[in-house]
Amino acid sequence: MNRTENPVAPLPDLTDPHLDVAALTARLLDVYSVSDHEQQIADLVEQALRRLERLEVERHGDALVARTRLGRDTRVILAGHLDTVPLPTVEGARGTVPSAWDGDTLYGRGAVDMKSGVAVQLALAGRYGCAGGPEPVHDITWVFYDHEEVDSACSGLARIARQAPGLLEGDFAVLLEPTDGVVEGGCNGTCRYRVRLSGVAAHSGRAWRGDNAIHRLAPLLGALAAYEPATVTVEGLDYREGLHAIRVHGGVAGNVIPDEAVVEVNYRFAPDKGLDEAHAHVREVFAAAGVDWDTQVEVTDASPSARPGLDRPAAAAFVAAVGGEPKPKYGWTDVARFSQLGVPAVNFGPGDALLAHTDDEHVHREAVEDCRDALIAWLD
Repeated sequence: MNRTENPVAPLPDLTDPHLDVAALTARLLDVYSVSDHEQQIADLVEQALRRLERLEVERHGDALVARTRLGRDTRVILAGHLDTVPLPTVEGARGTVPSAWDGDTLYGRGAVDMKSGVAVQLALAGRYGCAGGPEPVHDITWVFYDHEEVDSACSGLARIARQAPGLLEGDFAVLLEPTDGVVEGGCNGTCRYRVRLSGVAAHSGRAWRGDNAIHRLAPLLGALAAYEPATVTVEGLDYREGLHAIRVHGGVAGNVIPDEAVVEVNYRFAPDKGLDEAHAHVREVFAAAGVDWDTQVEVTDASPSARPGLDRPAAAAFVAAVGGEPKPKYGWTDVARFSQLGVPAVNFGPGDALLAHTDDEHVHREAVEDCRDALIAWLD
């Protein structure tokens, strides 16, 4: 029996007033849920949610949506993904599965990205979803979704947006990605490009009869090395951009002049730009390096940025409730999907994002508890 087939016990009673949200995080970490293997954890979350009388629960594949219907004037969304990146391969790494405690520090794959955030979501579902429990000032939608850590075309959140967009309607959304308990507004967009340059193959002993395609990459690589990324201020937050080569391919043998070379390029752009503007900027950089956009460039991924929206009343009220000085989100997150749906959204969750995907991924008990308490202060 492999680890993805091992039976696991149900999640604890979410309505327990003494529920230990850090222990719940550890319980979630112990469930293997690398992308493409989310069914088991989705089953456990579904069972826990369906025991809560106030919640209407719908399942779409391995994504779950639970909603209150209390007749409030506003609806807010708490969203988080169930999957993780693959486990560490380094011998002795502590950030693996099952989880492990070292004092008040919890180690395991997904500790910050983002089982601790999911644990906070579930604790709040238990608080506000049971009959007789506290009633929140907003109606709440909880979204737990699959396939966030892989190609965006596989995203469970995107699938819900396509198949049942009404489930994602709301006045404001909080994505519980790790932010160290600080509001991070909006996010950079990201695009990837594959640049393919051709040459002429020849025996390396008679190299003059060929045209080395790898050498032809030099002007583009030089332009990328010399590129000075901008810092762009959007609604008072400073977003740092970046344009980098991320992968190079070329060559077939040690005695052959390569006739083809490929470089993949990633552009991270501030939320003052849409996708068309981002492509136009990269096209200009490529053209200066002698690259023809129409014949030598393939756009392999394009995910839009999201403006922070902190000037919206719902966002301003959230910032006032949880405190702290908002920061920009440099990486891409699903706040961009909510932005496209017309729902202003921010990132706010426990744990240090710099620990995500590392071999010693971990989160502190206090960080998980503080995040839960901050959201309760906003929702009560």
